[in-house]
Amino acid sequence: MEKVFMNTQHTNRYIKRAEHVRGLSGTAVLASCAAVIAGALLITSGCRPHAGGQPSAMAPVVSVAKPVMGAVTNYDEYPARLEAVESVEVRARVSGYIESIHFTDGAEVNAGDLLMVIDSRPFAAELARAQAERERALAGVEQAKSQRLQVITRLELARNDLRRAEKLRQARAISEEEFDLRTKAVREGEAALQAAEATVAAAEAAVVAADAAIKTAQLNLDYCRVTAPIKGRVGRRLVTVGNLVQGGGQAPGTVLVTLVTQSPIYAYFDVSERAYFQYRKAGLAMAGGAGQPALPCEARLDGEPDFMHQGRVDFFDNQMVPATGTLRLRGVFENADRALVPGAFVKVRLPVERVDKALMIPEAAILSEQTRKFVYVLAPDQTVQPRPVVLGRPQGMQRVILSGLQPDDSVVTTGLLMLRPGMKVQVGAPGQAPGMPAPGGQTAPTSAPPAKPAGGKA
Repeated sequence: MEKVFMNTQHTNRYIKRAEHVRGLSGTAVLASCAAVIAGALLITSGCRPHAGGQPSAMAPVVSVAKPVMGAVTNYDEYPARLEAVESVEVRARVSGYIESIHFTDGAEVNAGDLLMVIDSRPFAAELARAQAERERALAGVEQAKSQRLQVITRLELARNDLRRAEKLRQARAISEEEFDLRTKAVREGEAALQAAEATVAAAEAAVVAADAAIKTAQLNLDYCRVTAPIKGRVGRRLVTVGNLVQGGGQAPGTVLVTLVTQSPIYAYFDVSERAYFQYRKAGLAMAGGAGQPALPCEARLDGEPDFMHQGRVDFFDNQMVPATGTLRLRGVFENADRALVPGAFVKVRLPVERVDKALMIPEAAILSEQTRKFVYVLAPDQTVQPRPVVLGRPQGMQRVILSGLQPDDSVVTTGLLMLRPGMKVQVGAPGQAPGMPAPGGQTAPTSAPPAKPAGGKA
């Protein structure tokens, strides 16, 4: 307090001296005032206590963690596109007007379920006409057979007359002219029999044609009821009641609705030549035997936290694509919850290898410097030192470390942006700020306490 009082007196003395020169010129006054203020600052600064060698800046608070050792499975990830196992465009097979619709857009249907009805009256009439034609053909067969029987009877009579004429000719009791007439009658009868047989065959063929016409008419009548060919999910209806649709003839019929299966579902993706041979070397590609791959795989949709869909690779293509050097693979997933939709993109991963003892650290603890990856390791003297590391594959929020760390190293996980090599740090809870309560109820130190001046007075 005495020093403060003395400093105040000195300041007042300089102020009075400034007032004494009030009559001087403006430049002289300004120079005098500057000298007074500078002297006061020098006197005041001389009263501040020194820290006695204590650091003026506080050591940053960081969190550390030791690497975790555990078993991990390394995966290869690929983008894949989902496709339905079966996909059908339901088309009209006959032409006509849509009479009724029996499904809800987007609903799941079973094979054989009724989807639409086309006006069937013209086809019912055609079926009746075909049936009538068949009856006429049957009657024609009966008539032809009756005519054939008459021809056979006349032929037998002519043959009997010819046999009697041969006996009379031997006895010279018949003229040659009469004998020739009876021979001619037999030959004409045989020709008539052949014609009658052909007529019967034609009549029977007409019956077969009538049967075919009936089947065609029946099919067209059945096609008026459009049913689901497979079990799956329908899309939106592409035609509505009252619209005229064209049946399948030379041109494809009108598309009425699309239908796709949802369970199971395929995922197609491409792997590099190197990866494919890696799978073969690991004995995974041919695990199913007989050339059938049976490699497990997992899928993840965009927005899902993890690979939640389990499946297997059931198909390897039979040749590489020369332009890209890749091979097409197919994964199959049960998709019981219908989360996977045909046409969507997913991430598919395949297991490559299993490591029983792998060191892992949080991904956030890894820093980059150009092409080098490193972490800060806490030394026994509470300083941090950079340590280059070789990274393995990610494991969720963790990263496998192939080399550069030991299990007992303390890796800095927070406060990394404040650190410099060799800097002293304080170990605290994650995100702890200076002066905030540390774990256990104690307060984290902010700086070293100021040294007391000689005499023990502040």
